[in-house]
Amino acid sequence: MFGIVLAFALLTQQKGGIAVSVESEREAIDPGRSVILTMDVTSPRGVRADLPDLASRAVGFSQAEDFAESPVTNKSGSVVQSVTWKLVPKPCEKEYRIRPFVIGDQWFGPIRFAPPAEREPVTGGIEVDLEKDVFGLLSPYLRFAKDHWFLLLLGLAGLGVAGWALVLLVRYILRSVREHMMSPIERAWVELDRLLKKGLPGRGRYKDFYVELTMVVRRYIQRKYGIRAPHLTTEEFLREAKPSDELRAFLESADMVKFAGVEATPEMADSATASARDYLEGDSKEAVK
Repeated sequence: MFGIVLAFALLTQQKGGIAVSVESEREAIDPGRSVILTMDVTSPRGVRADLPDLASRAVGFSQAEDFAESPVTNKSGSVVQSVTWKLVPKPCEKEYRIRPFVIGDQWFGPIRFAPPAEREPVTGGIEVDLEKDVFGLLSPYLRFAKDHWFLLLLGLAGLGVAGWALVLLVRYILRSVREHMMSPIERAWVELDRLLKKGLPGRGRYKDFYVELTMVVRRYIQRKYGIRAPHLTTEEFLREAKPSDELRAFLESADMVKFAGVEATPEMADSATASARDYLEGDSKEAVK
C-alpha cells in the first residue's frame, strides 16, 4: 500500500490460539518521518478477534490512521486479518510506544520504539557559505539551465510521460498475471464486469457489445474445456462443442446482431447479458457437481 518494505519485527506473540505479528520499516523514531506499522492477526476457526484501535493506545504520537485489508480465510478455517497503521510522532517526546491492547480476550504488547538518535550540538557558527560553497559550485549548471530552459522543460515533460506510460504498463502486466492465475469462471466474471463498465449499448455500439459479450463466453469455454471457441465460427463451435439449447439460442441471437444487421435495443442487450450470466452460473455449478 505504501511501497515500503517492512523489515523490523516489533512484536510477535501468540495467546489463546491468536497469533499477532507487528512489523515496521524502522526500529528508531525519526521525528520528521511517519512510522508505518503492519499488524497481522491470525485467529483459529470460531474465535472472534477484532482488530484493536491503536490510536487510543499510542504514546508520543500526534496522529494515527489505519488502513485495513479484507480478512482472508485459510483452508484450515483460520482467519488472517491485516491492517497498516500510519503514526505521526511528536517532536521532543521522552518515549514512543504502543500500550498493551486487547484482541479477543487476550492482552498483547506493549510495542516500544527506540528513541531518536541524538542530534549534533549547535555551535552557533556559519556552517555553509551559500554564495561560496553552494552558488559557486552550481553556477555553471544554473547558467546552462537559464540558457536552455525550454529544452529542460521538454525533457522533464518527456520523463513525466514516459514515467506514466511505465506505470500503466506495469499495472497492465500485473493485472494480466493476476487474471491468468484465476479459475475460468472467476476470469469470466472479471471480463464481463469490465465489458459492462464500458457502457457500449448506451453509446449505440450494439455490434461491438455483442462481439465482446460472446467472446467472454467463448474464452470461458476454451479455458474450461480446451475447445478453441474464439477461433471457430458459430456453426463450427455448435458442431464441436454441442452446447445446451440456451447457449445455442444466445449465440445465434448474437450473430443476428453482429452479422445479419438486426437493430438491437437496450432491452435486447440486457437480455443477452442475462443469458450470458445464466450460462456461466449454470455451467460453473454443474462443473462443481
